[in-house]
Amino acid sequence: MVSNDGGAIIHARRAEPTVTTSEEQSEAQARVHVFRDDALGDHDAVGLAEAIRRREVGAAEAARDAAARVGAVESRLHAVQVHLDVPAHGSAPAGAFAGVPTFVKDNTDYQGLPTGHGSAAFAPRAARRHAPFTRQFLSTGVTVLGKTRLPEFGFSPTTEFEGAEPVRNPWHTDHSAGGSSGGSAALVAAGAVPIAHANDGGGSIRIPAACCGLVGLKPTRGRVVANAQGRRLPIDLVTDGVVSRSVRDSAAFLAAAEQHWRNPGLPPVGLVEGPSDRRLRIGLLVDSPNGVRVDADTRAAVTETAERLERLGHTVEPVELSIDPHFTDDFLTYWGMLSFLLGVTGRTLGADFDRSRMDGLSRGLREAYVGKWKRTPGVVRRLKRTREAYAAGFRGLDVILSPVLAHTTPPIGHLNPAVPYATLIERILAYVAFTPVNNVVGTPSIAVPAAHTTADGLPVGVMVSGRPGAERTLLELAFELEADRPFRRLQDS
Repeated sequence: MVSNDGGAIIHARRAEPTVTTSEEQSEAQARVHVFRDDALGDHDAVGLAEAIRRREVGAAEAARDAAARVGAVESRLHAVQVHLDVPAHGSAPAGAFAGVPTFVKDNTDYQGLPTGHGSAAFAPRAARRHAPFTRQFLSTGVTVLGKTRLPEFGFSPTTEFEGAEPVRNPWHTDHSAGGSSGGSAALVAAGAVPIAHANDGGGSIRIPAACCGLVGLKPTRGRVVANAQGRRLPIDLVTDGVVSRSVRDSAAFLAAAEQHWRNPGLPPVGLVEGPSDRRLRIGLLVDSPNGVRVDADTRAAVTETAERLERLGHTVEPVELSIDPHFTDDFLTYWGMLSFLLGVTGRTLGADFDRSRMDGLSRGLREAYVGKWKRTPGVVRRLKRTREAYAAGFRGLDVILSPVLAHTTPPIGHLNPAVPYATLIERILAYVAFTPVNNVVGTPSIAVPAAHTTADGLPVGVMVSGRPGAERTLLELAFELEADRPFRRLQDS
C-alpha cells in the first residue's frame, strides 16, 4: 500500500497465480453486469453528469455506488489494477463529466498511484505527477476511482497474463475482453462505470470496444495531448481516448478535451450531438489489406451495416487499400523495436526491472527484432509511406467501413502470452488485421457495435475510418447507426 498526496490509501494488484475451482469455472460462463437501481442507474456518462448537475444525485453518492458496483463485479472480471479508497475528484467542477466516476488505464501516470504497465518485470513506484493526458482527462470533471488492467505494455489484443487471472468479458466470461484497454472496457460494459480511459497503439481502444459491445473512438494523431514517450519515437502510434456505452459520451469527451487543449493544426471538432443530413460516399472493405479473410459472423455484421447505411441514403461501394505487402512484417518489426527499447530502458520504470520476467509475447517480439534491427530505417520509411496508400484509397470517398477484427472474440487462452511465440503471432495476425493502419497513418477510426451478434450472444464490432481530422464525420455517422438501431444492452440480454 502507498498513500497519494490526498491521503487516500490505494491497493495495487500483484500478478499472482490463482486456482480456479470447478464451481468457479461453471460460474464464469455467465454474463456479468451490475446495472441496478442506485445513483448510476443505467445512465451513460452524459446522463449521469446531467443528473448530478440537476442535483438529482450527488457526486459523492455516484462515486460510492460506482465503487460498490466495482466491488460486486471485480471477483468475476478482474479488471482493476489499483483501487482508490477515497475517490479523486476532477479539476473541473463544472466540466462536461463533473462527478462522473471513472478509471485511468494503468499505463498512464496518475499522481500518487503506481504505473505498472501490466508487467510483472518490475515493482511500480508511485507517479510524482499526472501525465499530460491525465490532466486533460481530469479537466472534464471526472472522479477517478483507480486504474484498470492492461496486458504487458499494451502489446496484446487480449488482456491476459502468464500466471495471473485474465480480464474477462462481461458478455461471456469465458471470452476475452480484448486489449489492450480490456480492463476499462470490461468495467464500462458491465455497468460499473459509464466511461473509462483507454488508449490505442494498434487497435487498443477499438478492439476491446468491439469485444465488449462499446463505442471506441481512436482520435487523429495530435487530437489530444501526446505522451512524452511517443513524441520521441519515429512514428507515434498511440492516441488516448475513452471507451463508452453511447456515441454521445465519446462525442462529449472529445468536445470537453478540446476545451482543455486544442491542436491548432487540426480542424476543431466541437460538440457533435447527432447525425448529419449530409449523405456520404462510403467505401466497403470486408477482407483485410494483409490478405486475411474474415469469419462468417464478422462478414455478416459488416455487410448488414453496409445495407443499413444504403437504406439510410448513403452510397456504399467496394474499396481496396493497396497497402505495401511488407506492412504486416514492418509493423511487427516496429512493435518489436518498442519491446527491445523497453528491455533496454526498463530500469527507468523500476530499479528492480528484469527483462527476463517480461512475458512471452514481449520477449518474442524483442528477440525477433534483435535479428532484424538493421532493417529499422527501411521499416520506418515504408510505414511512413502508408499514408500515401491510405489517401489513395479515399479518393472519391468520405469514410471507409470495415470490420474491427478478422474474427469474433476468442476464448480466454487463445491469445495468452504463454502460448509459444510462433503460434501466438500467427493467431494475432489472423485476428488483428484492420486496426493498425490507422495508428501508423495517424487517422481517426471509430468502432461501434453491429446489430449482428454471434450465436452465443457475443457482440461484433464494425469500424468506420476517415481522413485526418474527420472525427466529426465519424461521430455523426455513428450517431446515425445508433439511432437507426439502438445498440444492444448487456442488462437487457
